[in-house]
Amino acid sequence: MNGREGGPRIVFWRHGQTSWNLESRFQGSTDIALTETGVAQAKRSARLLAGLSPDLLISSDLQRAAATAAELARLTGLDVQHHAGLQETYAGEWQGLTNAEIRARFPEQYEAWGRGEAVRRGGGELSSEVADRSVPIVLEAVDKLPERGTLVVVSHGGTIRTMLGRLLGLEPVQWECFGGLSNCCWSVLGRGARGWRLLEHNAGTLPQPVIGDDT
Repeated sequence: MNGREGGPRIVFWRHGQTSWNLESRFQGSTDIALTETGVAQAKRSARLLAGLSPDLLISSDLQRAAATAAELARLTGLDVQHHAGLQETYAGEWQGLTNAEIRARFPEQYEAWGRGEAVRRGGGELSSEVADRSVPIVLEAVDKLPERGTLVVVSHGGTIRTMLGRLLGLEPVQWECFGGLSNCCWSVLGRGARGWRLLEHNAGTLPQPVIGDDT
């Protein structure tokens, strides 16, 4: 993969499909299992990511993430380190509701969130608080990597967005500039002389080398 710049690399991998994903229900910290399709997605993506020869593998302890991580662990022989701090955003009363139900029941919260304001969705966590609990876990794992090592972090779409934003030094209001991650797709950060750099976002195949002036 291009852009490693002599430093470590972090692969942020979203879990496979769940039944609540199909129903457009806000999962948050609710512990929902993978569907059969989700398991197949995890197996396929694990075969690709194993080709990166990752050095460390950490995961949210929610079963949809843990089951996804287990597929990569099986292929690589790595132990999975599970962390509650990598769970999805706790969203209180929003959890279990569809997007339409949330908009109908919490219109002011939903509109404020859409404007990029700091909102405790359903009385839950702020995005900045999610970053506060998740990013230190990732950085602690990075410190354990060998030179030019690769860390795979299995987590959730919202939490991955907050981690990307915090590590890239963006203000929380800008974090929504990252589009959502599809099930079992990933984003990649590499660290060079000027800090973390986004190398891939919402990828589902192994990246190709960047050839040109911007390398």
